[in-house]
Amino acid sequence: MEAGGDVLYLIAGATFLMWAIVCERYMFIVSDHRKDVSLALTFWEGRAERTSWQARMIRERLISEVNERLKTNMGLIKTLIALLPLLGLLGTVTGMVQVFEAMTYSGGNARSMAAGVSAATIPTMSGMVATLSGVLANSFLTSKVDTESMFLEDSLTMDH
Repeated sequence: MEAGGDVLYLIAGATFLMWAIVCERYMFIVSDHRKDVSLALTFWEGRAERTSWQARMIRERLISEVNERLKTNMGLIKTLIALLPLLGLLGTVTGMVQVFEAMTYSGGNARSMAAGVSAATIPTMSGMVATLSGVLANSFLTSKVDTESMFLEDSLTMDH
């Protein structure tokens, strides 16, 4: 953390927040979402009439309410994924400022510039690694969300 500069704390915080939300979303999908789907199916199957316009609107409302809870915080995950490389770039810029300061004060001494180069490259790498892991997790979650959403729509049939 010392070699990468203060920006690494921001990257670490954003990465922790991203992964906390990813874990929360996954736990929601495997536990609470199942309950939401079960309640919606029970309500829908309990209706005697499922062919009118009103029944169609009730079906849409059920799907919308379940999907709203299902898609909560997915946008925040995408925002953090977009933010992490920018924080890495901020670390690169601050590290290069350190290199230029070292060149100013030491006249180009390689040892004094090495800390600035390290502070320039470590945040970039950290931001990219965090972003890549977030992209993979987001792809997995998005796939699960889409599958669950389609399952609910297919399950609420208007056959009666």
